[in-house]
Amino acid sequence: MRLLLVEDNIPLADELVASLTRQGYATDWLADGRDADYQGSSEPYDLMVLDLGLPGKPGLEVLRAWRSRGLATPVLILTARDSWAERIEGLKAGADDYLTKPFHPEELLLRIQALLRRAHGVANQPLLQAGGIALDEARQRCHKDGQDIELTTGEFRLLRYFMLHPGQLMSKTQLAEHLYDGETERDSNVIEVHVNRLRGKLGRELIETRRGQGYRFGGAA
Repeated sequence: MRLLLVEDNIPLADELVASLTRQGYATDWLADGRDADYQGSSEPYDLMVLDLGLPGKPGLEVLRAWRSRGLATPVLILTARDSWAERIEGLKAGADDYLTKPFHPEELLLRIQALLRRAHGVANQPLLQAGGIALDEARQRCHKDGQDIELTTGEFRLLRYFMLHPGQLMSKTQLAEHLYDGETERDSNVIEVHVNRLRGKLGRELIETRRGQGYRFGGAA
């Protein structure tokens, strides 16, 4: 899953990017509202975390601009502790959730997980389940037929994306756009390697190849 973090507090942004990366999210970071306005509308993000107190262009204006263009990507806003009016305005402008500073990074991770599942019509249960697989996002491991299966970081990221899109045909290009941040070279051959390794661990029938089109995760949510 690919996220956009818009936060001008550099120490906080560094901490959040590190936390999100450890949790398997491909994260792009911006500190200026004008850059966020453009990039949030032009890149295929799965979720965006937006601070409202930004240089260049206020976060509320960025959010309103995104929504005015029909952008439906989930947005979680970060607000000052005592600014209840700011939170209300953010929700009116189209935010899906908010978090008040200061906060613990784990709370942000849990809210992001809940928003992503809601956006894909999946219940926010302790384990993500699809196709007979139960994925523990916190431990980055999965369970099948009573077995606990270890995953590499790349396998985990790909499996999570598949499980949030069961039954959907996805090209290698689409997968790369959502599994890598903007600074990472996108190699479709690496995705093919991860697919083959997942098949070896979970069963070949779980991920179908459509020649010239891409992959389809065979489970139903």
